[in-house]
Amino acid sequence: MKITVLTQFPEMFGPVLGSSMLGRASDKGLLETQVVNIRDYSVDKHRKTDDAPFGGGFGMVMTPQPAFDALKALNAGGKRILYMSPRGRMLDKDLASELSKEAELFILCGHYEGVDQRIIDAWNMEEVSVGDYILTGGELPAMVLIDCVARLIPGCLSDDDAAVEESIYSGLLEADQYTKPREYEGLEVPEVLYNGNHKLIHLWQYENSLRLTKSRRPDLFEAYLKKDKVLTKDEKKILDTVFLEY
Repeated sequence: MKITVLTQFPEMFGPVLGSSMLGRASDKGLLETQVVNIRDYSVDKHRKTDDAPFGGGFGMVMTPQPAFDALKALNAGGKRILYMSPRGRMLDKDLASELSKEAELFILCGHYEGVDQRIIDAWNMEEVSVGDYILTGGELPAMVLIDCVARLIPGCLSDDDAAVEESIYSGLLEADQYTKPREYEGLEVPEVLYNGNHKLIHLWQYENSLRLTKSRRPDLFEAYLKKDKVLTKDEKKILDTVFLEY
């Protein structure tokens, strides 16, 4: 997959795209990222890319010219172009999975008050949100999207099943995690996790996930109850017990 990011602040991306899983995916040739400075396409002598909004208001808005020229130069016409925006479709498992199947993506990052609507309309951009909150620009959301999508590209993770099994992708919040030592400052790891009985470990993790999800994300818990799922007798007993508890 190739992902091209258009931004006024390209320096923000280097440490993220070159590190950890994203860096390894790039080294293996599974992910190619290109970060483009929109300022390079501005015809303004000061490389200006934004101006005050028509109609008044605070902040600055990205002007059409630099964005249009950058997208033309990159042959983005007809490609899937995303604009990171709090008013867009929420990034979730379904959207991430859908995007991970694309051969090429473009991501436009606005800043401050956003971009001229003509950029979005003329290039048929899809607006995508990472949550109901406001950030200074689209750079951080773009990094979140890239990381989220890249994890679903086959081969990016050492265990491909991990991409869909962990945390809320399974429909439940992830169970509590522990590592060595078994005891630290009087705090002990649950014995079931190191007794070697994999069945009991699985059941403990399942129950723990259910309780966490019911307590912290009742919306997810309700959705999980409605899902078609194949449960063992022991799993069903645990689910019934947690469901009936108040």
